[in-house]
Amino acid sequence: MHPASQPVPPFSHHDVAVCVIGAGPVGAALATTLAAAGVRTAVVDSAPLPPMELPEFDGRAYAIALTSRNLLEAAGVWAKLPWAPGPITRIRCIDGEVGEAPSRMALHFDAAETGEGPFGWMVEARALRMALNARMGELAHLSVHAPARAEVTRRADGAEIRLSTGAVIRAGLVVGAEGRRSPLRQQAGIGTATLDYHQMGLVGAVAHEHPHDGLALEMFLPHGPFAQLPLAPTPEHPNASAIVWSEKRAIAERMLKLPDAEYGREIQRRMGDHLGRVTPIGRRWSYPLTAMHAMRYTAERLALAGDAAHGIHPIAGQGLNLGFRDVAALAELVIAAAERGEDPGSPGLLARYQAARRPDALLMLGATHALERLFGNRLPPLRLARRLGLGMVERMPRLKTFFARRAMGFGPVTGSLMLGQGRAPG
Repeated sequence: MHPASQPVPPFSHHDVAVCVIGAGPVGAALATTLAAAGVRTAVVDSAPLPPMELPEFDGRAYAIALTSRNLLEAAGVWAKLPWAPGPITRIRCIDGEVGEAPSRMALHFDAAETGEGPFGWMVEARALRMALNARMGELAHLSVHAPARAEVTRRADGAEIRLSTGAVIRAGLVVGAEGRRSPLRQQAGIGTATLDYHQMGLVGAVAHEHPHDGLALEMFLPHGPFAQLPLAPTPEHPNASAIVWSEKRAIAERMLKLPDAEYGREIQRRMGDHLGRVTPIGRRWSYPLTAMHAMRYTAERLALAGDAAHGIHPIAGQGLNLGFRDVAALAELVIAAAERGEDPGSPGLLARYQAARRPDALLMLGATHALERLFGNRLPPLRLARRLGLGMVERMPRLKTFFARRAMGFGPVTGSLMLGQGRAPG
């Protein structure tokens, strides 16, 4: 076809209320939540979206809290999951030592005691990606640009986003959801406070002989916590769990080089024998463990969400859920502004977003840091104190219920979307 006769795109310039930069789980969840509520939204990512056909299991999974599920249901994403996720109905927290029998003073949580349903669900990363892609593709109020590089200019009257594809987007609000190295955060001159734990997180999955019955295990070990999280059964792996293993970097690097059989034995030394023999499946993933917090979550016409705003230790498994709480808070503010015909990027709205989210993230960062410091050592007095502490909490039903509800995502500032009071329009 001659270049002059090629069809012209229907538009190269268009206006949206919100442009989300970054189509990872947090950015895509925000885009779908807004568009499902009728807010004109664009989402841009520098990488192509993964294909929609079923990929192979790669070992990655997310722990989605009950309130985060409510948010994904309101966005119409949860119904798009290609298969049922694995519910977490019981949690066991134990202080231990590699190669030793775990302490008998453990803390047990049972979802039946809360009356709220499962504490959360284990969702494979590939399944969540497929659900987000499917939902983004059917929303009339959402335009998706991937792969495309974005050049963002923010002014008092709005933002302009020039894409490498030639498209130009004008938006009232830009959201930086591009991860911990957020270019938008750096462009805005927003500094960060960071803490290096000198640990690595090892992520993957194992098949095991016995069913997990919805049990999640958190073993507090001197070099870092080890978590076993129940995956939904598949024909290939009827009994399987995800693992999130924190370890000193030098040890972690040695572990990653081990053959599967030896790697499986090291996992079992930490996890114990309650699920029988374990076999690693999928890929092994690793990343350095650091905490990070942005000095501000907002700038002119800009809001930060997810890892662009904060990063915490995985000891409580709340990193993605913290990002989803950003999504819910910002979406509720923008949707309310749109319904009133107000500016979605006004200084007042951005101030309310920061006031709603920054204290909560700071509290979670402090709590996970304190847990890591309390449980990540071999000092005999502290070992005795934390084991006694777990045993005492086990005998205090009201305190157990408080901790369980916080793990589900309930708190003093939980909004309507996370309480399950939202909806998923077509």
